Amino acid sequence: MTKSTVDAQRDLAKLLAELESGVIGQRDLIRGLVLGLLAQGHVLIEGVPGLGKTRAVNRLAKLCKVRFKRLQFTPDLLPADILGTRIYNQHAAEFETVRGPIFSNFVLADEINRAPAKVQSALLETMQERQVTIGLESHKLQAPFLVFATQNPIEQEGTYPLPEAQLDRFLFKWTVTYPEHSHEQEVVRLVIDESPTSEVEAVFSDQDILAWQSKVQEIFVEKRVIQYATELVQATRHPEKAGLKLGRFVRYGASPRGSIALIQGGRAHAFLEGRKEVRPEDVKAVAHGALRHRILTSYYADAEGVTSDQVVDQILETVKVP
Repeated sequence: MTKSTVDAQRDLAKLLAELESGVIGQRDLIRGLVLGLLAQGHVLIEGVPGLGKTRAVNRLAKLCKVRFKRLQFTPDLLPADILGTRIYNQHAAEFETVRGPIFSNFVLADEINRAPAKVQSALLETMQERQVTIGLESHKLQAPFLVFATQNPIEQEGTYPLPEAQLDRFLFKWTVTYPEHSHEQEVVRLVIDESPTSEVEAVFSDQDILAWQSKVQEIFVEKRVIQYATELVQATRHPEKAGLKLGRFVRYGASPRGSIALIQGGRAHAFLEGRKEVRPEDVKAVAHGALRHRILTSYYADAEGVTSDQVVDQILETVKVP
């Protein structure tokens, strides 16, 4: 059954409310997860332990009746533990494919930067092409397929920085900060009153998600909005041309995937706001999530404490809307 736009937006409002009732004080994270879901993009979440990153993804998966797997990334994890492998069946006298947990709708790569690069890179093909190659065979993944990954800040011990190619596969990177005092009190009360046997009821299906995503693809994008998004990305590569004195702080700017992320994310944001077209403010609303992990800062930036978020701030202030 095809959902109307009004029904889809009513469903999303209910989804957001259900998420916020179980994850206190992290409204930006919750909206970020839903934006990634609507825009069909993978989401990376960074923050210190204990801020609700895993809980938010778990609750989203439970509210949606989809196949969900949580993978705890550790230094001894192997690519086959994620993707699957080929084993020899002695009774049939032939090799057969054993599919790994990646064959799900939602995959949570928990603490993804705890595993070495070869394990992280095992997700590259899967995230980009929505398929898995095991041996000589490629297997398509069933839609919807999304990877939600959490990581602790890179400077903590026992972590491996994600390769640039891996980071670029994530549509958004959202950062999670400590909750306000009042929210933290609510978190404590929620946890101590929560029954260990209480279950979150699944109220949405994979077909609902596909219907939402289809509606987002119908959101109109004007030519000048695309121009604005690409000018923002161009400014990350050539800040001096945009009148910004950021050249020595930026080693590499965002790839064309950054422009795509701004538009796809802008569409999802416009849909959440109940609009039929993307406006420049929609692009601005997702700019940090779409660009912060695609801007590689230099040694000078590290020495002076300039972050990629601050670079995005200056770009948004300087680049004019066409």
